[in-house]
Amino acid sequence: MNDRHPQRKDQSLIIGGETESTEPWVDFNQAAWDELAAQGNPLARPAEDHLFANPLKCVDGPGWLGDSIRGQKVLCLAAGGGRQGPLYAAAGGQVTVVDISGGMLQMDRQVAAERKLDIETVQSSMEHMPMFGEGVFDLVIHPVSTCYVPDLTNVYQEIARVLRSGGLYISQHKQPASLQTQLKPDGAGYTLSEEYYRQSALPVFDGKSPLRESGAKEFIHRWEQLIGLMCRAGFAIEDLLEPMHAKPSAAAGSLGHRSRFVAPYVRIKARRY
Repeated sequence: MNDRHPQRKDQSLIIGGETESTEPWVDFNQAAWDELAAQGNPLARPAEDHLFANPLKCVDGPGWLGDSIRGQKVLCLAAGGGRQGPLYAAAGGQVTVVDISGGMLQMDRQVAAERKLDIETVQSSMEHMPMFGEGVFDLVIHPVSTCYVPDLTNVYQEIARVLRSGGLYISQHKQPASLQTQLKPDGAGYTLSEEYYRQSALPVFDGKSPLRESGAKEFIHRWEQLIGLMCRAGFAIEDLLEPMHAKPSAAAGSLGHRSRFVAPYVRIKARRY
């Protein structure tokens, strides 16, 4: 289990787990996620014991990764928190976890030590990874996190650079309509209150919700950015799913109820050509 603290040439220098950046949103979101990790946010809780019985099935419900990832070099991008990295490592992957938050990465190191898993952790932001060469990974796993970056161009280009030709990029994103929509119901449904073409960050959320992270800056990305920029970076979309969270009998204002009106997430399978 290793931990690297590389120098970022254009935006920040990582020294002893602290990031100094010229981009305000980088430092802002690093501090926000460090705080969420310290608070034990649900996204910063290690994978439960029973998930390690069949870790590949747990992380790959659609079956996009085939029967085995054993021996594959896996980048879990913006995926700290003690869940993604350990499960992919337990499934046989040679895992590197990149995250902006030292607090989130500490949870991966803790789980790796407890379960005797070999996981490398790198503290950096997702849009700039000069510590990796070209085509060094077979698989990139990218859970919901693109909403914390204002521009996806560099994110997708960096992923395309470090992923080998023919490699898979599995990502999940917050749907733009979900970030545009109020969290609480208004009358018969939920109000669409944010502009689709909003350029600046959304108002920082201060509260508890499974759909927004308290204290973090989030950005709406249009479909042409989520998918179009991915294709232009060198990926071919092979499949797309909207994970089901709607529940017919859910209470108004809950995730299950709101998801009946607007799907919160999209999951995309893409291949580097």
